Amino acid sequence: MKSPSATLLAEVRTFRQNHPDVRYVDLIALDIPGHFYGKRYPVEMLEKVAAGSPLKLPQNAVLLGAQGGLFKIGDYCFNDGDPDANRRLVPGTLKPVNWESQPLGQMLITSDGTEAPIEFEPREVLAKVLERLQHQGIHPVVAFELEFYLFDKQLENGLPQFARDPLSGDADDQPNLHIERLSRFSDVLDDMAQTAKDQGIDITVITAEIGPGQFEINFGHCDDGLRAADWAALFCRSTRGVALKQGYRASFMAKPYLQFPGSGMHVHVSLYDAAGNNLLAAHQQQPLRHAVAGCLELLPQCMPIFSPNHNAFRRLGGTVNAATRASWGFEDRDACVRIPDSDPRNLRIEHRPASADANPYLVLAAILVGLEHGLEAKREPIAPLNEDRNSGTDFPVEMLDAVRAMQQQPVLRDKLGAEFVDVYCENKRQDHLAFQQEIHAREYRWFL
Repeated sequence: MKSPSATLLAEVRTFRQNHPDVRYVDLIALDIPGHFYGKRYPVEMLEKVAAGSPLKLPQNAVLLGAQGGLFKIGDYCFNDGDPDANRRLVPGTLKPVNWESQPLGQMLITSDGTEAPIEFEPREVLAKVLERLQHQGIHPVVAFELEFYLFDKQLENGLPQFARDPLSGDADDQPNLHIERLSRFSDVLDDMAQTAKDQGIDITVITAEIGPGQFEINFGHCDDGLRAADWAALFCRSTRGVALKQGYRASFMAKPYLQFPGSGMHVHVSLYDAAGNNLLAAHQQQPLRHAVAGCLELLPQCMPIFSPNHNAFRRLGGTVNAATRASWGFEDRDACVRIPDSDPRNLRIEHRPASADANPYLVLAAILVGLEHGLEAKREPIAPLNEDRNSGTDFPVEMLDAVRAMQQQPVLRDKLGAEFVDVYCENKRQDHLAFQQEIHAREYRWFL
C-alpha cells in the first residue's frame, strides 16, 4: 500500500499533468461561521507539501467572525501570540476551479489527523464524533439537501433583486414548484451541477422550490460522514462562483425574503453496523424511537449550530415547513425530525431545523450526538405529530438565549468537547453583539 504522502504526491502530479495551465491552487478550510479561509499556493510548492513539507496556518483563522474579524475568546486571538497550527491536505479533493477568470485549482485542508488537531475546528469536531461512533460499531450513512436562492447580479440599495427569467427577461417573482422553472434556468443550474460533479460531489435531484428563484440540490447517500460534509461545504463555494460567472448571485442565506420560504439544510442519516444491518430498524424499530428522543432532547441546546446567525432565526416558524418546536413525525415536513417512508434497509431520519448557511460539519456532528445520546439513554420520544398536532417542546428562538442553553448542556460539552462548546458559544455571542452595534435606518424612522 502507498503511504499517505505517496498517495498525495501522485494526486498532485496527476492533477498537474491533466491541468498544465493551472499555476495556483487554493488550499481551503471552513471556519466556525462556515466561511472558507486559506492560502493560494503555487502548484509546484503543493508538490512539496504533498511530499511531507509542513503546512501551517494561523490557528485563530478558525475563530473568525461572520465578517472576518477576530474576537477575544478566552486567551485566543489576543493573548496567545497568534500561533500557527499544522494542517494536512485532504486526499481526493484536489480539483480544478472553472468559475474564476484564470485557471485555478482548489484542495481542502484540515487539522484533523495531525499531531495536534485544533479542538474547535469544525471538521475536527465531526471527525472525533465519527471516530467515537466507529469504536461503538456504528457507521452513519449521510445525505445532505441544500436550498438556495438565485438573485439578480446587481443589488439595489444593497438589497437583493429577483433573478431575471432568461427566457422572458422578467423577474422570476412568482413563487411556485413548476418544472418549467428548471428549464428556464437550465443554463446556470446545469453549470452548477456539472461543476459540483467536477469537484467530486455526488449530485442527484434538482428541484424548483416554492420561493422565487429558489432551488434545492440533493446529494447522494455517503458512508463517509466527513466526505458528505465536505460535499456540502464545497457545493456552497462552487455554486456561488458559478452563479457570478453566469450573471447571477447565489445565496444560502437562511431568510432573504420575509414573505417567502427560507432556505434549509436537511440531513438524512441512517446508522448501520459492520455487517450492514440498519441499527434503527432492529427490534421493531425501537432504536429509531430512542434515536428520535435523543435528537429532540438536545435540539433546543443545539440551536446556535442549526441557526448560526440573526437571520437564521427569522426562518423559524416561516411560511412553510419550518417548525418552532422540537417535534417529529412520519412523512411530516412540519416536523423537525421527519421519518421518510422507506423499507427497513433504508430506514433513516431526516433532520430539518438547520438553515442552509449553517456549518455542515457542525450540523452533522450535532445530529450524530443526538442520535448517540438517544441510543444510550433509551428513552421514549414525545408523541409524533401524526398522533398529536400540538406535540413538541419549545426551543430558543433568539441567539443569546440559545447560546446560554448550549453552553450549559453537559451532554454537548462531553460529546462535542467542552473547549469547542465554549469557543463556539463565545464566537456566536460576539457575532450577535457586533451585529447589534449598527443603527439601522428603521430605528431612525421609529424613534427619531
